Amino acid sequence: MNSAQLTSNFYNSSCPNVLSIIKTTVNSAIARVSWGLLCFVFISTTALLMQGCDASVLLDDTSSFTGEKTANPNSGSIRGFDVIDTIKTQVELSCAAILGGPSWTVLLGRRDSTTASLSTANSDIPAPTLNLSGLISSFSNKGFNSREMVALSGSHTIGQARCTTFRDRLYNETDINASFATSVKSNCPQSGSDNDISPLDTTSPTTFDNIYYKNLRIQKGLLHSDQQLSSGGSTDSIVNTYSSNSATFFTDFANAMVKMGNLSPLTGTNGQIRKNCRKTN
Repeated sequence: MNSAQLTSNFYNSSCPNVLSIIKTTVNSAIARVSWGLLCFVFISTTALLMQGCDASVLLDDTSSFTGEKTANPNSGSIRGFDVIDTIKTQVELSCAAILGGPSWTVLLGRRDSTTASLSTANSDIPAPTLNLSGLISSFSNKGFNSREMVALSGSHTIGQARCTTFRDRLYNETDINASFATSVKSNCPQSGSDNDISPLDTTSPTTFDNIYYKNLRIQKGLLHSDQQLSSGGSTDSIVNTYSSNSATFFTDFANAMVKMGNLSPLTGTNGQIRKNCRKTN
């Protein structure tokens, strides 16, 4: 991890209003559609695990590479790119500077990648079929411990998943709440409807809270990988902590997101500052 050239006040001189612009635009998107926030968080938590926080997931396909938007974990799940386009436009108009920083305090100054990789996206983003050992290994490879992994998984307190990613759990697994499974099956039959979506947290799908963990404790995890966090293994105690103490979850989640945002940042002369988020200069 190299964050030596990232600072929380990177834009104080060149674009002092940048964070206000970002916050205003994101809030506007949330006001228009309830999934505005979940799209933004999902982009962050999936994209940053790969090459780091280099905006590679924003790149459209070109003749020289196939990007990450159509990777199996992303296809049909990541949306909200128009919100980022709007932020970029507003920042360019107001500051003629680059975009950086989510809603919590992070170090700024990272630059954008000049390429993207479909194969890397497919291999680096944890699959919804992973067992606990696979999840721990996947996150450990990026420098995250089990507690940070469970905290980051809490992003599933909002968001939705495609039927094809959880069908096997619904119809073939036994560690699932019967009434919950019956309810979800109505939107995910045994065949067809692969792209129909269901909320990862059926109790409060558009509220960022700790209900996700409460659901795991009663076997209402939508994905196999979700329920693995509370399946009699080493992470059960962490799930129990977050389910009973939302403040602890919020703190740990924010800290883990900041850490993820600082994975191998492009700084100095590495990368570029894109004029259009969707393509290289």
